[in-house]
Amino acid sequence: MTVAIVDYGSGNLRSAAKAFERAAREAGTHERILVTASTRDVIEAARIVLPGVGAFADCRAGLYGVPGMVETLQREVIERGKPFLGICVGMQLMATRGVEYGVHPGLDWIAGDVVRIEAKGQTGKDHLKIPHMGWNELDALKPHALLEGIAPRDHAYFVHSFQLAASRPETVLGQTDYGGPITAIVGRDNLAGTQFHPEKSQATGLRLIANFLRWQP
Repeated sequence: MTVAIVDYGSGNLRSAAKAFERAAREAGTHERILVTASTRDVIEAARIVLPGVGAFADCRAGLYGVPGMVETLQREVIERGKPFLGICVGMQLMATRGVEYGVHPGLDWIAGDVVRIEAKGQTGKDHLKIPHMGWNELDALKPHALLEGIAPRDHAYFVHSFQLAASRPETVLGQTDYGGPITAIVGRDNLAGTQFHPEKSQATGLRLIANFLRWQP
């Protein structure tokens, strides 16, 4: 079976593909990992991954700029229920809207807005900088197939200035702390998204990817 990593001009796709290939190899699931901008490939894939790096509006413009891709994702993910994983801004695009440099509608798969992080740290040398960049602990993890084998205080790698403020608490599967709680993982039904980069998160990331490759929502 094929895992389609959607290429719309955003994200370190080679790094993501290598991480998925390694996880598939180590888990013995033998999926074909395909980086693609083809709607036909997405239609034929068993699982779909949407990465993303940069500003919400730019990523949204890139995704909507691929002819037929948004309509294909809506059909394959929402109507046909294929397992879906959004990564970083790919996760943010699942929201109702983003408010970075204007208001921009998202896919509206996870109710909520993508808002700027308000890091309420101390002043001086302990001041929390934006963007939130580097390793941080996961916490407030809820039971979920994608989080099997991942425990509170396991570390993941983040690079972001905005977070998905979910309207429904039950869709937040995990958080991290950066001057207050920050959404780290969201999900419902056959949808999941990580604010952190699993492809850069070493053992934690590979475990989550392997779980995604086995996930039967």
